[in-house]
Amino acid sequence: MPVTSASTPTRLGLGGAGIGNHRVAMTDAAARQVLDEAWSVRVRLFDTAPHYGLGLSERRLGDFLQSKPRTQFQVSSKVGRLLVPQANPEGALDDEGFLVPADARRAWDFSAEGVRTSVAQSLTRLGLEFIDAVYLHDPERWDLDAALAEGLPALQSLQDEGLVGRIGVASMKVEALLAAARTGQVDELMVAGRYTLVDQGAAELLLPMCEDKGIAVVAAAVFNGGLLAGTPSADSTFDYAAVPPEVLRRAEQLELDCTAAGVPLAAAAMQFPLRHPAVRSVVVGAVEPGQMETNARLLATPVPEALWAQLAQRDRVRT
Repeated sequence: MPVTSASTPTRLGLGGAGIGNHRVAMTDAAARQVLDEAWSVRVRLFDTAPHYGLGLSERRLGDFLQSKPRTQFQVSSKVGRLLVPQANPEGALDDEGFLVPADARRAWDFSAEGVRTSVAQSLTRLGLEFIDAVYLHDPERWDLDAALAEGLPALQSLQDEGLVGRIGVASMKVEALLAAARTGQVDELMVAGRYTLVDQGAAELLLPMCEDKGIAVVAAAVFNGGLLAGTPSADSTFDYAAVPPEVLRRAEQLELDCTAAGVPLAAAAMQFPLRHPAVRSVVVGAVEPGQMETNARLLATPVPEALWAQLAQRDRVRT
């Protein structure tokens, strides 16, 4: 495994979907400002993927990191969606939520050749000689068993060659993450949206398994797509879709509890996953200046133990 990157990632990481123009079109200058701000608040963990903006996120991140010492940051990226160039004479936009020209198409590919090609392309876009962590990206959306059987050994080969550091799986599905953990071939998992204040699907089986096996966990989507980032309402989104009524009621109660304790709901949402010993970092996104400063401040906001106890008691009553 490479030893020239930062040895200890920060607890707070920047998710790269935003700088890939996810739902919001950012200029290069605005993306650079977000990255500059993240660096200024000592974020040293950056997560990205070819999927994010058809490579735009990786390119913007790579341009930014060229001026930074390689020993001071860690980058994670993903494989499984191989980018294949395609003609786009009419300038059509991507149809998967990223406001970028559809100059490439995503092809599901977890084969050894596909994984190797994807990592090589990511290294070029990032301008790096190795990537600190690489995950199989949403393998359950293709063929979970085949993706694990083909993709993980392919990542292990790249790991042996020093092109990849830690290997694992990134998913919103607990079943896929459990299957990955059971292989004994993963170093860490990115758990997206399944260990949050309103959705603790990973708590019963996955996190204890990770703790037992020494698998590190990176918690992503800790706001569940916006619901926990501010005041929950019927207009909020949960996993980027309409929030179910029962989830909204839970979020509204959480906000009442947090407000009574003088703690922003978003602060509790960011800090909650880190209370589990298996969780190493939380990754959050940003699409405008000021958000990463706010996120860093939320992560540092004191949360009384009495509030955690109250929230835990509500969980026990609910279950």
